[in-house]
Amino acid sequence: MKYRARWIALAAGLVVTVFAVVLATQVGTDPRADANKSHLLGQNAPALDLPTLDGGRVGSSDLAGKVVILNFWNSWCIPCQEEHSALADFYGRHAGDPGFAMVGIVRDDTDGAIRRYVAAERVPYPVALDPGARASLEFGTRGQPETYAISPDGVITGTRFGPSSVANLEQLLAAARGQR
Repeated sequence: MKYRARWIALAAGLVVTVFAVVLATQVGTDPRADANKSHLLGQNAPALDLPTLDGGRVGSSDLAGKVVILNFWNSWCIPCQEEHSALADFYGRHAGDPGFAMVGIVRDDTDGAIRRYVAAERVPYPVALDPGARASLEFGTRGQPETYAISPDGVITGTRFGPSSVANLEQLLAAARGQR
């Protein structure tokens, strides 16, 4: 009986020690960190071939050799609406650069709602449609807005989940130009 209490105390101490070690090794590890970065970072961007709102098409061949900012959005998304002025300002700063392209890719929205939003907000950059959400799936988007930076050689160099500011967009552009 006397030794049984010692063994129970020793076992309890061992359990507490193991728990403390496990807890200590996890301190500082954000379980959401993986959810905040794309698994495509550093990989070749998926190929694009999408219809545009103006009746044309935009594809990977049109974007090849340029730094590209892709923004996945839709008209009913409040964070997308909040970031619109930053996107428009950023696009205005770089629109004259022949080595730059920016495309808004609309997912999960109706044609009428998109057209009304683009007209009302005077969206200055090309808007592509994503029928069947193929591009959204290939990029692994998990919501909107999501923004991707692609280097001239077609590699994804930066991503942003959630609304972007002009400063965020400039950082993505610098990364795509290799200027981190």
